Amino acid sequence: MLNKFRPTWVGTLVTIGCIPLFIKLGLWQYNKAEQKQALQVQYDAGSQAQAAPIPSDLSKPDELRYKQIQVSGQYVKQYQILLDNQVEGEAAGYHVITPLKLDGKDEWVLVDRGWIVASDNHADLPQVNVPEGAQTVRGQIWVPSKKFYTLKPQQAVQGQWQVLWQNMDLAYYAKAAPAKVLPIVIRMSPDNSGGFVRNWIRPDDRIVTHLGYAYQWFGFAFAAFAIYLFVGFRRGNKTPINESGK
Repeated sequence: MLNKFRPTWVGTLVTIGCIPLFIKLGLWQYNKAEQKQALQVQYDAGSQAQAAPIPSDLSKPDELRYKQIQVSGQYVKQYQILLDNQVEGEAAGYHVITPLKLDGKDEWVLVDRGWIVASDNHADLPQVNVPEGAQTVRGQIWVPSKKFYTLKPQQAVQGQWQVLWQNMDLAYYAKAAPAKVLPIVIRMSPDNSGGFVRNWIRPDDRIVTHLGYAYQWFGFAFAAFAIYLFVGFRRGNKTPINESGK
């Protein structure tokens, strides 16, 4: 005797809605893993190259990400900022971003000098030392994301530089600063003097996590389809009771 498949219309609608959603979420996580892997390839290539001056053509900064560069100049400490909500281990703190005026040019490049711990009272900002005189900075090019969430936009106070920033809004910094600011940031090399904690995160740091989430969502899609078939066939195999009750 052939098994009968009699799904309910509610079960059909739920399954039709859930399976594409689960597959879409799985593909989203899988694509994030692939993007991070591509960035890791770029990171490895940049790490193995010799440090070079800043390229003259910065029209496509994304293509320069992770390249090793070396620059010389002097820090402009009055326009230093602290990037908030940065975590090292389990401690909250800031990244110290200091502009460097390049030798022989009226241009600044921002230098991420690393992480410092926050005080117990978050309202008390730390006093951060800025090296004086001629500086040589080596590091990798970092291109901050233009996609970030903020409760309110950065706002400059009249006559006062804003020290604490929620996001590295490079476009806003370039507008607020009194000099031309290059569209890249240098993440200072760990062996360069004048910095703080510099455990820079590799792009492939969470690839395994993204893949795990992807396979989990694909598993949910398969499970939803399997449950739909099981319930439908089980319902179809039930022997209907006739009106006489026999």
